[in-house]
Amino acid sequence: MAAIPVTPQPRPADPSVDHLVQQIVAGPDASATCSADLAAGPWEIDTRPGYGPGASMGDVIPTGAPRQGELPAEYREADDTELDARIRAAKQTLGDRVVILGHFYQREEVVTHADYVGDSFQLANAALEHPDAEAIVFCGVHFMAETADLLSRPEQAVILPNLAAGCSMADMADIDQVEECWEQLEEVYGDMTAVDADGRVPVIPVTYMNSSAAIKGFVGRHGGIVCTSSNARTVLEWAFERGRRVLFFPDQHLGRNTAKAMGVPLDRMPMWNPNRPLGGSDEKTLTDARVILWHGFCSVHRRFTVDQIDNARAEHADVRVIVHPECPMAVVDAADEAGSTDYIRKAIEAADEPTTFAIGTEINLVQRLAAEHPQHTIFCLDPVVCPCSTMYRIHPGYLAWTLEGLVAGTVENRITVPADVADPARVALERMLAAKPPAA
Repeated sequence: MAAIPVTPQPRPADPSVDHLVQQIVAGPDASATCSADLAAGPWEIDTRPGYGPGASMGDVIPTGAPRQGELPAEYREADDTELDARIRAAKQTLGDRVVILGHFYQREEVVTHADYVGDSFQLANAALEHPDAEAIVFCGVHFMAETADLLSRPEQAVILPNLAAGCSMADMADIDQVEECWEQLEEVYGDMTAVDADGRVPVIPVTYMNSSAAIKGFVGRHGGIVCTSSNARTVLEWAFERGRRVLFFPDQHLGRNTAKAMGVPLDRMPMWNPNRPLGGSDEKTLTDARVILWHGFCSVHRRFTVDQIDNARAEHADVRVIVHPECPMAVVDAADEAGSTDYIRKAIEAADEPTTFAIGTEINLVQRLAAEHPQHTIFCLDPVVCPCSTMYRIHPGYLAWTLEGLVAGTVENRITVPADVADPARVALERMLAAKPPAA
């Protein structure tokens, strides 16, 4: 699964969510946004605690989460045209010394400068295609930059333009909580390395790609594996071959939706709340469990509802509803299809006839797809414009600052994973790379 090399294409519609937000805030506009603060530069809220305006603004951020230092005034005060020109000039000067990776959920003003666009796993692989680049500028969030550092060469610098671009879902499973969970499960299951008559251990830990390097390292140390939204089923099959049950984190919805589609009963998928003894369950429930789901979620995808799908069907008789598997189970069940961001993109590209699509995923991708495919009617299920809080922290001002720093010989915001974490984390990633889903 490769990231997409970017070839600029003419677009008949404006793909910029930032432009839409500015119009809404300036008013009057028929649309609505979840926070007027989205119209401001991220540097205006970098000093505040929290994830910032957008879908995760109500989530509790961990103490000690990375904070971004002050962006120099010349980048804060530059307009879009100046920043665009400075980024292009720096890229031209740096040439093959730098590769810029842009996640699907990034704002258009950043994606336009990316050498590759894709999901977190695709972009990590794209980094591998440039072993001679001195720097990899990852326009995404913190765990993605960590993964790129795990997979790139030691001498390559992985840069996150804004250190405050974290991920609330990834933060919902910290390493101390997961270690404590494992210890409590040991009290229930006994020796976690003991195999039964079928050669299976009591539990295999599986972490979603959207997790910290420390969590990936934990999984690697305990015989587990990483998954993506594209290969979650294949990874669960791998895990069930090796363990009687799976501990799945941090996203409960991806775990539940995937396991349910595989035939695992809901009553055998208890939730683990890290703030309660035995996760809020009892020994019998945990003994009978097939999948133990961590109490985590994506705040972007939790916004989608069955009512939104019903409204889309009422307004568009032939609408095709596609949602991301991070959405709640009821939403996935009500949709026509569920799949990763890459699945959604490919489904739209493959539609031969003009089609109306209602999409349940992050608004930046939906708006971009609508601009790229004017033959279709494409809209976001959520009528309120509410992008990913942390993806939106990456702004052209930060990109210009990091690139011009590289031109001047300065590496800003380098992300590095310590060796004691990196080594087992790579083991978990290598297991994932070997667990390939069947060809479509």
